[in-house]
Amino acid sequence: MRVLVVNGGSSSLKLRLLDDDELIAGEDALPDDDSAIGRFLQGCGDVDAVGHRVVHGGSQFVHPCRVDDDVLAALEALVPLAPLHQPIALAGIRSLRRLLPEVPAVASFDTAFHASITPAAATYPLPSEWRGRFGLRRYGFHGLSHAYASRRAVDLAEHPVHRLVTCHLGAGSSLSAVVDGRCVDTTMGFTPNEGVPMATRSGSVDVGMLTWLLDAGLDQHELADGLQRRSGLLGLAGSADMREVEADAERGDERAVLARDLWVQRVSQAVAAMSVSAGGVDGLVFTGGIGENSASLRGFVLDRVSWFASDAEVFVIEAREDIEIARGTRDVLRS
Repeated sequence: MRVLVVNGGSSSLKLRLLDDDELIAGEDALPDDDSAIGRFLQGCGDVDAVGHRVVHGGSQFVHPCRVDDDVLAALEALVPLAPLHQPIALAGIRSLRRLLPEVPAVASFDTAFHASITPAAATYPLPSEWRGRFGLRRYGFHGLSHAYASRRAVDLAEHPVHRLVTCHLGAGSSLSAVVDGRCVDTTMGFTPNEGVPMATRSGSVDVGMLTWLLDAGLDQHELADGLQRRSGLLGLAGSADMREVEADAERGDERAVLARDLWVQRVSQAVAAMSVSAGGVDGLVFTGGIGENSASLRGFVLDRVSWFASDAEVFVIEAREDIEIARGTRDVLRS
């Protein structure tokens, strides 16, 4: 089965054509490139199915599912919880429904892998009426990447690895605790803004400071824009690209040094937290653009965590969300 995988992220649109797990064709474009899908289809030949990455599935979608009008409407309602990602996924779904109206489409969800996290990991210590009324809980994200990376690490391991900490580090970053293939905790929460600092997202910050900023005169839209689009590496160093931040830090730029060191500290702290949730760590997995390509940052993190993770096997694994999405698509359509 030839599956076209449409993977829209915060910084890129990745198009892949797979025949089973074999990559036939691929193209990367900017997420706002409206013509990219049409161009790709012209050269990729027959398509039997389309698999879409959707960042937020809420509580309703915990497995891949076939896309219909009702599913599309439900995903639209989740846009406020993932404003950098969900509109890109929805645009891709609508585009393929128009371009390939007879080809079945399946959505795979970044939140689904984290549906198994423990109640203690999933629950926010907030008033119960808020949690019930608004469905407040920690969902987690990058689940497609964490699922693939954890399974691949088990295949590659020289010794049994039951307790893994998977680190998806890129423009968006999150870490997960995976025990025997099951996610038990993760760093992102109700939205993809919780956790470690990212390219333009703040990660976790003091909520009291945020309410103070609202009282000080920021409106909620200004606050949301600042937290999601003007924070993280961009807010610290003036660049959202970790390659530029690393290069500037090597030259001694003070803002870049601070951004790099803060990022390393928060990621290292997250490794420790996920190791606690897993009950220890047999393997530490790095994936994503930064995790795969920056040996120096991996080294900084490994130095920080060596006192408790020195015996852990370390893996650098190419992010292959496309394989995870294609498998989910085939499973749905064959069932």
